[in-house]
Amino acid sequence: MSEIAVIKTGGKQYVVAPSKKIKVEKLPAEEGSDIEFSEVLLTENGKGIEIGAPLVKGAKVKGKILKQGKGKKVVIFKFKPKKRERVKTGHRQPYSEVEIISIESK
Repeated sequence: MSEIAVIKTGGKQYVVAPSKKIKVEKLPAEEGSDIEFSEVLLTENGKGIEIGAPLVKGAKVKGKILKQGKGKKVVIFKFKPKKRERVKTGHRQPYSEVEIISIESK
């Protein structure tokens, strides 16, 4: 059975496993650098499941930042009827793509 963990970063929770690639909210690090997630909520290995209250003590997830990028554009269009008032804007959410290297738990 493979290892999995649930980590918290950027206000969201992600289920991760070694060699899995995930897109998370932009992290303040360079491409190619190693990163460590210490907010681990749950770990599972072949022996059993460990659930934190709220975090698992001594657990870490190590990863590598593959690239920094922007997501697809979301178009926002607002208008007021009968007033000829129209506003069209767009937004591209920045993200970091991370490859999980290892899951360490006690």
